[in-house]
Amino acid sequence: METQTKRGLTRRKVFAIAAGCAAIGIGATATLAAWTDSEWVFGGDGSGGPGIGTSTFSVQQSTDGGATFSDEPDNPGGEIVFTPDALNLTPGDSIYAGVALRTSADSVAGDVSLLPAVAATGIVTDDPAGLLFDTLDVAIVTDDAPFTCNAAAFAPGSPATLIGAGDLDSTGGSPSQALLAAGGSTQYYCFQILLPDPLPVTPGGADDFMGRTVAPAWEFSAISS
Repeated sequence: METQTKRGLTRRKVFAIAAGCAAIGIGATATLAAWTDSEWVFGGDGSGGPGIGTSTFSVQQSTDGGATFSDEPDNPGGEIVFTPDALNLTPGDSIYAGVALRTSADSVAGDVSLLPAVAATGIVTDDPAGLLFDTLDVAIVTDDAPFTCNAAAFAPGSPATLIGAGDLDSTGGSPSQALLAAGGSTQYYCFQILLPDPLPVTPGGADDFMGRTVAPAWEFSAISS
């Protein structure tokens, strides 16, 4: 009986120790826990709105001397009307038309370059094989102040600056012109179209050029600065 009692006590001690170890283990795990928290910030504008974004660059044109401006990003674009008597040219005649450019009210500044003329999209013309288009000459002058777009704009002493002269199908403008942000400046352009005299030699002579029509379109290619 004494032996069994000792065995029983021993077993109870072992269980007690094991239980104690388990309790210590749970307690040790609990002491490793900690309070947690997070803090966030965002890039705002100072009044609760988004605070990071891209600028806007947009150039507008005016075909009425700067009275009204509009966006015309695709060929054929806004319509400029050449005068005088642009549909009745004879060799040696010149005609004139102007356009003005500026940035829009919410635009950054930029530079604009004039590219050579191409055929206007969607405009029906009568110029088989492009004979008249390839024969016409063009000259372009520009100024940052308004001027009258006529022969005087191309004469010596004119305030306007010549930026291009040559064949219509290959002549652009150089150098580029700077436009201030938010419509802060306006650049004025004048185009001169000339039917050369003498005309190029063709099998039919001058008759080959009669009764033809063309509609050149120019792109002003602009890049922000």
